[in-house]
Amino acid sequence: MAESVLLGEVQETLLIPLYGRARDAAQRRSVLSDRKAIELVVAIDYDFTKFRGPSLAGSVLRASIFDEYVRDFLREHPDGTVVDLGCGLSTRFDRLDNGRLRWFDLDVADTMTLRRRFFDDSDRYTMITGSLFDTDWHAQVRERPGPIFLLSEAVMLYFPADQVHATLRQIAAAFPASPFAFDTGGPIMMKNQDRNPVFKAVPARMKWICADPATLERHGLRLRQSRTFATPQPSVARTWPARYRHGLKAFGWTPPVTTYKLNLFTTVGQD
Repeated sequence: MAESVLLGEVQETLLIPLYGRARDAAQRRSVLSDRKAIELVVAIDYDFTKFRGPSLAGSVLRASIFDEYVRDFLREHPDGTVVDLGCGLSTRFDRLDNGRLRWFDLDVADTMTLRRRFFDDSDRYTMITGSLFDTDWHAQVRERPGPIFLLSEAVMLYFPADQVHATLRQIAAAFPASPFAFDTGGPIMMKNQDRNPVFKAVPARMKWICADPATLERHGLRLRQSRTFATPQPSVARTWPARYRHGLKAFGWTPPVTTYKLNLFTTVGQD
């Protein structure tokens, strides 16, 4: 029997990248080879076919760029801790587990209820029910000493700027000198949401506008890398099919590409 879905408006958007990864996994040349995503799409009672357009492939390319940020961290800190804030139905732990890391996936209650139907905790993998905007999870992910990598993919975009900025300051103060990867969107991207086919299928809309990720340094961060779909890491670009590599290079100067940034910061705390 298929699993029913009872998700809030923002939480429902997690089904978009899930479907994107499933479609990618079915391709002859897959970027992520996320076969688990196919299993989840089959097992969930939801009309995924209403999601259309380039955002499906974009969610896959975004995941591959963020994956590489995490891999770089684990190459230097193989016993480090990774925290995925607003994990949705991500399978990133399965993709990146090196057999030594400690991993936490955090999301709100309705999402975690759904997630726990398909995933189980283990000695190195823990699911936490909570919000990245709260602080209850801070102590739990610091349970063992050592470096911590923080990640939040396609989550903070859906919330007001004041709330996001306050949370960035909280996280920077709680986890100083930690890498923190998250995405930002500029005003052109935000103004054109209703033209995006995937947003015609869900009620949620993105709210946080950030034209220049470097401006976030005032909130206790230092910008290390800021990439677009046209400027992935070379090691990542080699894994993309030619249609993505060449197509995104050709259109890399256009606002839909240049205004969406996939950023890697380091937290420095508050002055």
